[in-house]
Amino acid sequence: MRVVLMGLVLALVAAACGTGDDDTDTTDAASETTSAATETTSAPPAGDVGVSLILKNTSNPFFVSMANSAQAEADAIGVELTIAAGQEDGDTQSQIDAIEAAIARGDAGILITPSGDAVVPALEQARAAGLYTIALDTPPNPADAVDITFATDNFQAGVLIGEWAAGTLDGDTAVIAMLDLFDDQVVSVDTRRDQGFLTGMGIIDESEFDPSGNGNEPPTGTYDGGEYEVVCHEPTNGAVDGGRTAMETCLALNPDINVVYTINEPAAQGAFDALTAAGTADGVIIVSVDGGCDPGLRLVSEGVIGATSQQYPGRMATLGMEAIKTLADGGAPPANSPGLDFFDTGVALVTDSPVDGVASIPVADGLEICWG
Repeated sequence: MRVVLMGLVLALVAAACGTGDDDTDTTDAASETTSAATETTSAPPAGDVGVSLILKNTSNPFFVSMANSAQAEADAIGVELTIAAGQEDGDTQSQIDAIEAAIARGDAGILITPSGDAVVPALEQARAAGLYTIALDTPPNPADAVDITFATDNFQAGVLIGEWAAGTLDGDTAVIAMLDLFDDQVVSVDTRRDQGFLTGMGIIDESEFDPSGNGNEPPTGTYDGGEYEVVCHEPTNGAVDGGRTAMETCLALNPDINVVYTINEPAAQGAFDALTAAGTADGVIIVSVDGGCDPGLRLVSEGVIGATSQQYPGRMATLGMEAIKTLADGGAPPANSPGLDFFDTGVALVTDSPVDGVASIPVADGLEICWG
C-alpha cells in the first residue's frame, strides 16, 4: 500500500509540473523574435485569434519594423501573435518549421515573407488546413500559393531609381554594377527590382521582363541618355558583407563602374565600403530600395546613396493582421489592388537631389513616414 500511495503522489507531482501557460509572450516583438525551432506549438487561448508572422531574418531592420508593427496591431485588436524567422535570407527550413507549428497550434492565419520556393508545399498545407495565408513584401512562386500578397510594387520601385539614375547621369556613359539578392534561386522581389531599374534606365522595356531570373539584358547598348555597359550581376543576400564582396568582385572586372544598383540599403552600405577601400567612391551613383530610417535614409542624407525607393513594411504587417482578424470575425477577405495581382502598399522615391520629371520626396519627408 505504501508503494502504491507513493506512486500516486509521484504521478500527481509529474502532472502538475507538466501544466503551465503555453501562450507565446511577444510583448517586445524585436527582442522576442525567434527561430522556428524554439516556437511553442500549443493552441491559442479559447476565443483568441492566432496569427503567425514568419520573417526572412531578424538582422534586417526592414523585418524588425514588420515585427514591431505587427505586435502593436495584435495588442490593439486582440490577436495572439507568434513571431518566427529564418537565420538569414534563404533559410527556408526554419520558415517551413514555423508554418508547420502554426498549423499544429490552430492559428487562424499566417503572414510570411517567403525566403524561397521550398516553402510553397508547407504554405499549401496551411491553406488546406484552413489557415488564411498572406505573403508580405515577397510573393511566393507561384503567387497563388498564398491567398493574397501585401507588398510594394517592386517593379515600380526599380523603375523610379532607374529613371532617377538615368536623369542624374545626364548623358554620361553608364558603367553599371547590379548587386542582386541571389544567384542560386529566383525570388520575385529580386527580379522585379532589378529589371524595374533596367526599365527605368531605358535599357529594357517592361514587356521584356523575365520572371525566370536576372542578367538577360544586353550587356552593352544605349540607355535613355547615352551608352551603357552592365559589368556584373552579383548576389549580396541583402547584407552589408554580401554587398561588400559583390562590389569587390565587380570592381575586379571593371574599376570604372559609376552606377551601382543595390537590392537593398545594407547591400548599398557594403558596396560603398568596397568603393571607398578601392579609392573609387567619388562620383559613383548608388541607388537602392527600402527607405528605412536608419541606415537607409541616413545614407541618403550623407550622400552614400543618391536615391532610394521607400517601402512601408509596417503598413504591410498592420493591414495583413487586420485582414486575418476581420476574416476570423466573419468579415470579407481582402482584394487585390485594381489592375494588379497583389495589394499595393505604396512606394515613394526619396532623394535630396531631385530630377526633373521623376516624382520624389526629400529625406526630411521620408523620415517622417519611414517604415510606418
